[in-house]
Amino acid sequence: CGLCRRAHCDPEVVGQLCCQDGLCVHENCLYHASGLSQRGADEEGFYGFLLPDIWQELERVAQKRCCICRLRGASVTCQRRRCPRSFHFPCGSERGCVSQFFGEFKSFCWKHRPVQRVRAVQRDQTPCLICQEVVARRPCYDTLVCPTCASAWFHRCCIQGQALRSALHHFRCPLCQDVDAFQEEMFRLGIKIPDRDAAWEEDGSFADHHLRHSSCDASQCLCPVGREEAEEKGPWKLLLCSSCGSRGTHQLCSAVGEDADSWECGDCSDTGTGEGCSRGGQ
Repeated sequence: CGLCRRAHCDPEVVGQLCCQDGLCVHENCLYHASGLSQRGADEEGFYGFLLPDIWQELERVAQKRCCICRLRGASVTCQRRRCPRSFHFPCGSERGCVSQFFGEFKSFCWKHRPVQRVRAVQRDQTPCLICQEVVARRPCYDTLVCPTCASAWFHRCCIQGQALRSALHHFRCPLCQDVDAFQEEMFRLGIKIPDRDAAWEEDGSFADHHLRHSSCDASQCLCPVGREEAEEKGPWKLLLCSSCGSRGTHQLCSAVGEDADSWECGDCSDTGTGEGCSRGGQ
């Protein structure tokens, strides 16, 4: 990455690596470069950061040394007034600096970072709700707590991973399910919550949950065309279980009466046979 000078970083920390015309930079390094502004549309350059502006920022920070690793190219500056500290984005994450992913995308060094003021007391060793490993005994950079219930504790890296997967539409406290106050606090503490649908929705993992069942599940399907046949009327009309909707039968295959408008599978009815009927069935 031209801004942080690192070849290998965790994408959950630095975001995606963007490459074009010999220029490679991490997504989060772009957002938090203090002298860089988004002057283009979202589809222009890298996330709206124009390539000429990025080259100019690289020149600006070429001689600025990171206060953590002491190497040049420090593009992130603490926003606390009169604080001189500048650092590379991944160096800041390792040292306990906080970079916020909302509003003006401000960054703060380890001395001036926002902290939690939640009154939360642990009587015993408390596990992270996500990884189940023990957390620190009080809120700190690596240990966060839900501001609403004050009972949900988690490691920063664990809740960050959940935020990236759940995204803005589904991210909430894993324990009390609060959304508004929880998201506001996590944003303030530097947790990145992408404004998109959850990862499991985008990759289609549950797409089959939205498909209507469309086959006959009778132990012996009598339809000469096959189990997938579904006519509007007649013996090959396909009825779905009125309770679970996950099993179906042709009218004739389960001897359902012609005037029946619903049917219930054996798993949902009290017959226990795997085939059942209701209203007009036999």
